[in-house]
Amino acid sequence: MQVIGVYASDWNRRLTKPAYILGISAYYHDSAAALLRDGEIIAAASEERFTRIKGDAAFPARAVPYCLKEAGIGAAELAAVGFYDNPILKFERILETCLGVAPRGFRQFLMAGPLWIKEKLWTDRELRDSLGDYQGELLYSEHHESHAASAFFPSPFREAAILTMDGVGEWATASFGVGRDADIQLLKEMRWPDSLGLLYSAFTYYTGFKVNSGEYKVMGLAPYGEPKYVQLIYDHLMDLKADGSFRLNQEYFGYLAGLTMTNDRFHRLFGGPPRVPESKLTQREMDLARSVQEVCEEVMMRMARTVHRETGLKQLCLAGGVALNCVGNGRLLREGPYERIWIQPAAGDAGGALGVAQLIWHRRFGKPREVDGRTDAMRGACLGPSFTDSEIESFLRRTGAVYRRLERPCLLQATAELLAQEKIVGWFNGRMEFGPRALGGRSILGDPRSPRMQAQMNIKIKFREGFRPFAPSVLRERVTEYFELGCDSPYMLLVAPVRKERQIPMDADHQGLWGIEQLNVVRSDIPAVTHIDYSARVQTVERDISPDYYDLIREFDRQTGCGVLINTSFNVRGEPIVCTPRDAYTCFMRTHIDALVLGPYLLHKAEQPAWSETSEWQKEFQLD
Repeated sequence: MQVIGVYASDWNRRLTKPAYILGISAYYHDSAAALLRDGEIIAAASEERFTRIKGDAAFPARAVPYCLKEAGIGAAELAAVGFYDNPILKFERILETCLGVAPRGFRQFLMAGPLWIKEKLWTDRELRDSLGDYQGELLYSEHHESHAASAFFPSPFREAAILTMDGVGEWATASFGVGRDADIQLLKEMRWPDSLGLLYSAFTYYTGFKVNSGEYKVMGLAPYGEPKYVQLIYDHLMDLKADGSFRLNQEYFGYLAGLTMTNDRFHRLFGGPPRVPESKLTQREMDLARSVQEVCEEVMMRMARTVHRETGLKQLCLAGGVALNCVGNGRLLREGPYERIWIQPAAGDAGGALGVAQLIWHRRFGKPREVDGRTDAMRGACLGPSFTDSEIESFLRRTGAVYRRLERPCLLQATAELLAQEKIVGWFNGRMEFGPRALGGRSILGDPRSPRMQAQMNIKIKFREGFRPFAPSVLRERVTEYFELGCDSPYMLLVAPVRKERQIPMDADHQGLWGIEQLNVVRSDIPAVTHIDYSARVQTVERDISPDYYDLIREFDRQTGCGVLINTSFNVRGEPIVCTPRDAYTCFMRTHIDALVLGPYLLHKAEQPAWSETSEWQKEFQLD
């Protein structure tokens, strides 16, 4: 197993032009592939989008061919292939953990050990078998190094501090370092089993949501609660230091020796067993969510201040699963010591595929890095598959769908009119996004002015919990008219307050409402995207990145005077975001979406042939 090392002078002679580098993440969750051509990001996609298995951890057997096809090459033409973590170190951690808690950890080892021995310790062989005729080197990085590379190298900064936070890689659970030009250096790390990501996941599990996919539900639920349990967390679960480092009291957790995140002692501390998934949410879950969210934000703030103090740098790059906590990111931007922050849009494990490819290009091949100080290298995260007009029309004909092809101005006008009439529109345009957010490529859109829209989209379209907030997409130049946000937020990873003059204070009739009762209270003139704490998860849209989506919002603004649209991912609960025209049409027909835009084609639900499926299809996707 060859770890990515320092630049070797003979690599320049060995490189062909152009040079393609493939990065892979797999075997834990959210497997993905990413491809560079002479350092430029050409393609990147998660395996789940192709297999339709949420968080698919298998080798990206479909994502890899997609990347190669996008570049028009075969595997034999790759200059290098990289894997995003070090399986040997990871197995070392698993083995030492199981032995360290023996005999309690024996059951866990019986389940995990053979799998690692059989499959994951033979990653070289597995990768080569899957890549077919690739005969070159396989290179490995460490997990948090991949995260750090994905955070810094695509950023618009020439130099920046780097902070990574997640559940666990090999041993590290958080790390910080610096990036300068074409080099990154990690300086310090926190280690297993002390993990902010796992603390948050423990509360995700305890409040009845699925670990590794339901954490954002906890974040969305938090504003409905009170921070009643914060001190209990500090007194019993976590010894938090001023610099953001901490120790977790493992007497309350089950992930070291057992098969669950929490144990009976944790349950007694917080007043009962975990919530049964899909059962009614109570005020206790809301208060627990608020409490762990506040603790998470405090740790993020302390870590970021420490990194600033030790590096002296004014710009910060973030990655790792915890960097998807957009509420914490927003607070860090508003209250932290940094002038600018950039967050990798695929901050979780999928982004590690991109990070390892960039490490190979800059560190192994010794290639320089070009930055302009403003524009990042992610292409708006539009790095997935696209489909030609003829491919889309061929599918529609085979399906028997009823559709109209419209010229672009007419299509935008008609779509904006539908939205202004409070119709819900599926929007399938251009390349699919890389990362967990729909950014105008695979989106469901609605009118943010409607007080009914949040409930309708949650219950009738997404088939999910009604408390979940929706995000606004806003014209970049209009963002300060709606939100207290003084920077770009192209990847929907920052939460900001709705401007005071747009807020509607709760009147006397609503003052006594508590918890989920507050959901349907109108809080602003864009109520469908205003959360109960008057915040919103903002996406700023630029024409250079998403011309069709930008012009649609602008047309909606022309018709209504509102430069904002609701933007939520094009999927139902438990389903990966749609990838193909077939995925989009199927989701359209299974839900109460009123209209569908597939490239230049407009479809109305009322005109479609009868859909023969029953509600049994909802069992197809595992609930998150």
